[in-house]
Amino acid sequence: MSEELENILFQLTQPDNAAIQKATAQLKQAFKDPAIIPALCAVMTGSQNPQIRQSAAVMLRMRVKKHWKKISPEHRESLKAVVLQAFHQETEHVVRHSLSQLSAVMVKHETPDRWPALLTLLNESTKSNNPQDRQVGLLLLSKVVDSNPEAFKPHYKQLLQLFGNVLQDVTNTTASYYCILTLTAITSYTGTEEMNLMRSLIPRLIIALKHLIQADQNQAAEALEVFDELLESEVSILVPHIAELVRFCLEVSSDVSLSDSLRVKALSCIALLIRLKSKAVLKQNLLAPILQVVFPIMSATPPPGEEDPEDEENSDGNNDSESPKHFATQVIDTMALHMPPEKLFKQLMPMTHACLASENPYERKGGLLCLAVLAEGCADHIRTKMLSSVLQTVCRSLSDNNQVVRSAGLFALGQFSEHLQPDVSKYHTELMPLLLGYMSSLNEAKIGHVTKAFYALENFLENLDDDIESYLPTLMETMLSALHNTDNLKLKELAVSAIGAIANAAKEMLVPYFPPIIESLKGFLTDIQEEMRSLQTQALDTLSVLARTIGKDVFSPLAAECVQLGLKLTDAVDDPDLRRCTYSLFSAVSTVSPESLIPHLTAITTLMLMSLKSTEGVTAHVEEDKQFVLLDDDDDDDDDEEEDVLEEDGENEVDNVAGFSVENAYIDEKEDACDALGEIAFSTGAAFQPFLESSFEQVYELRDFPHEDVRKAAFGAMGQFCRAQHKVWQENPTEANHKALHKLLEVVLPCFLEVVKQEHERQVVMGVLEAMNAIIKSCQGEALHTPGRLEEISHAIRDVLKKKTVCQDGGGDEADDDEQQAEYDAMLQEFAGEGIPILASAVPAETFYTHLNDLLPFIMNKAKPSCTVADRSFSVGTLAETLHSLVSVAGGRAVAGRLSNRLLPVLAAGVKDSDAEVRNNSVYGLGVLAQAAGPIVSTDYPMMLSLFSNLLSKESDRRVIDNLCAALCRMIMSHTEGVPLEQVLPALLDRLPLQEDMEENKTIYSCLAFLYSHNPALIITHMKPILSAVTHVLGTKDIDADTQNTLVVLLRDIGQQYPQEFESAVMLLPVERRTKMSAAVAQS
Repeated sequence: MSEELENILFQLTQPDNAAIQKATAQLKQAFKDPAIIPALCAVMTGSQNPQIRQSAAVMLRMRVKKHWKKISPEHRESLKAVVLQAFHQETEHVVRHSLSQLSAVMVKHETPDRWPALLTLLNESTKSNNPQDRQVGLLLLSKVVDSNPEAFKPHYKQLLQLFGNVLQDVTNTTASYYCILTLTAITSYTGTEEMNLMRSLIPRLIIALKHLIQADQNQAAEALEVFDELLESEVSILVPHIAELVRFCLEVSSDVSLSDSLRVKALSCIALLIRLKSKAVLKQNLLAPILQVVFPIMSATPPPGEEDPEDEENSDGNNDSESPKHFATQVIDTMALHMPPEKLFKQLMPMTHACLASENPYERKGGLLCLAVLAEGCADHIRTKMLSSVLQTVCRSLSDNNQVVRSAGLFALGQFSEHLQPDVSKYHTELMPLLLGYMSSLNEAKIGHVTKAFYALENFLENLDDDIESYLPTLMETMLSALHNTDNLKLKELAVSAIGAIANAAKEMLVPYFPPIIESLKGFLTDIQEEMRSLQTQALDTLSVLARTIGKDVFSPLAAECVQLGLKLTDAVDDPDLRRCTYSLFSAVSTVSPESLIPHLTAITTLMLMSLKSTEGVTAHVEEDKQFVLLDDDDDDDDDEEEDVLEEDGENEVDNVAGFSVENAYIDEKEDACDALGEIAFSTGAAFQPFLESSFEQVYELRDFPHEDVRKAAFGAMGQFCRAQHKVWQENPTEANHKALHKLLEVVLPCFLEVVKQEHERQVVMGVLEAMNAIIKSCQGEALHTPGRLEEISHAIRDVLKKKTVCQDGGGDEADDDEQQAEYDAMLQEFAGEGIPILASAVPAETFYTHLNDLLPFIMNKAKPSCTVADRSFSVGTLAETLHSLVSVAGGRAVAGRLSNRLLPVLAAGVKDSDAEVRNNSVYGLGVLAQAAGPIVSTDYPMMLSLFSNLLSKESDRRVIDNLCAALCRMIMSHTEGVPLEQVLPALLDRLPLQEDMEENKTIYSCLAFLYSHNPALIITHMKPILSAVTHVLGTKDIDADTQNTLVVLLRDIGQQYPQEFESAVMLLPVERRTKMSAAVAQS
């Protein structure tokens, strides 16, 4: 059979279609004969033609891969012997490569201990004195170990000793290459016993890589992945060599003669190192050397006649190019997210200023990009210390004579608008005219540049709130005109997106423009031509925003139609982005009109669960021959593809690294499906019950998904399911509903606690803490029913506050000067701290007291003057909210009294802080302390009143003044005798109506009603200012229904009991306020 087979394989290499088709049919037939295995073995060892030997090896590999169990034991044994014999005698590299891949597939089934001859061959060849034999042995080793790393565990020590020797011979770079690939494969499986050996390899590894770069840059780029693997799984091995590693990566990054892919690998290695070990990087003074290399790359001028990808005309703004320049910017971005701003800015700002002042436009662009990527990670630092100056810089850049610089300025402004809120919106009078100027010349400008202008405008508008009113006519005229008058679909898409941003700020103010907007959106959504796809996706997104913002009454009549539209679209078009946006639309509709969604829940949940289950867009990078078609007995229908059989290029199999990559669109689809399922479950309540279990199971499956955004969304949805079930039980308190709630909580909370400890990504842990806080806030004591649960959650909060979790580099080997940390690390602690007042309000005060006592020092520690403004504000804010929780729980008064001696000094110091937000939170804290502890703190009243009196005389921040008024009211209602009302009340009334913190109106007017019931004469004496304040808020959005009611009852009673004083005070009011008051009193 072997001669016949060799002939068939030969025919397949001929440039003759008829011959190939005939040979293909014969090959199909041959594969049905069990003797195919020995026949292929004979061809693989005996043919004179290397191409045919290689084909035979590849076909055997395919057979083994798919049908190992069907191969008879004697054929397996002979195959094991033949493949090693062939490998030993083979002289052609491509055939050896295919033989090593065949061996690798066999090792998956026949572990090395069941194939001793393989180990003997490896041992002899890798230790051979002949460099060529060593190289071949290492090729085989790299393939077999990579295919089943764990099976070689008993040999790791021996392997590492071998690598030490191989890496020392810097002349044989190919041997080093195979050796490094094998090291990469075993890294994540090594244990503590191999640590020291691995650590000692690092210096040799770096030297070997330097030589490999000189010999073969493609191999070097692949070999550099060893550092990613070491950093991700065994970072402690690299810690002693961090300085060496950084210097090596900087050398590679800065060498412009090297390939982009190699330089990008080196830069991304530096970024990963900063992400995982920022403290060590700072400690070894590596920040300055990194910046000195990264800045010139970031601001390099492109080669003559070329542009940076993001500046090219057809750029749509989504350029994540694989260029050194892009990755250099990522390094700065990573620094901003993982280093204390104080340390970073000291080194970074002089270099940034030098770039911004340069004559070279690309250096100016580099400076702006640097400012732009700092905005997310160092938001507080920029907002509080340098906002005005960086905004001036960006504004100047918008009128730069070079478009490259103007584009970078727009990008920076977009980043600032996204991350530096609310402060950046206060500059709208300076910035909006500049942005509107860009909008006025839409049709003439290049679309790439227009896209950046829209990016900046949208992010800026999104947070303008009421300040958008004066710009609304101009904005809407521009957007509607773009929808109606342009044929450019990209421009229409940008305008539709901008309308969503406008809606977020304008809310009900957009109602007059609603009909033309809806008419346009419907037109886009009913057209199913391919080129309309991204415009439709955007239209769905904007429709979701309108559903949430325009007001229930306006949107509800459209709700049912929107659901139908969404279902029709997902039925007609198979596109992950479109599905994702449809899910968001369903989710938004569920918040305004759940009843329109309920009839379609079966269809909607089926769709979403399919998205969660789908593995579409997920690619497993396993050793695969993309060009090979399996010639198997069950492949009878793909005859036409046989000619591809011989196109395997044995060398370029770079993708045989095991791992997963997922296309972004499918990640976003899964993420949005999770978000939407959670919200729909909560909004539709009991109607969602039939779908809750299947939805939960599917979402729970995603808790280990490779992409962190999907994990985070899955945890968020689990939290929503718990809240949804709790709501159902409250509305219908049956035993079955109660059981279902506890069944969920018993799975979700332990899962959350494990994630907080073990998850590597900070963002995911923040999401989990937020979801856990929301569950406890909704379910209260029900969530803490299980014995020990309160303690576990308290300990998880404590671990985050002590920086002991995995994502905080916990248990790390560097001592930390606690005060300075990256803002995102501080933010993580804030999410944990928010859990303290939530726990305090969920259980009796005595039950929580010991845990509270344990947690308070970590919070109070952050109130020190040397801490950042964000930390101080968080500290006193958390103390205040915790006291507020104690107001309404059993035993709260006694516990607040016990804590008062510790908390009073912290809050009193905060009242004198230089930052308004810290003062505000401290004033609120003293007020709720008085409310929670009652007469227990009466001896402290004189000190508190004197503090407030001093503050009132010089405070200019309206929010602080509003909170001061509320704090005085809390003191009055808690212990009236302790407050000299004759002095305090006039000062208080003088500061009404409140101007910023409208929520405190409830406190203010409850206090006035309280005083009237206890001391009516006092109120009558101050009738005029009281009526003036009351008529400011009556019938407005500034008070809730209860407060409106309190006031109406109060006014009626005063009118009846003291008609004369009441009438004369009323007559002093302006006419329209008088009328408004009479109407309110009459109406209720």
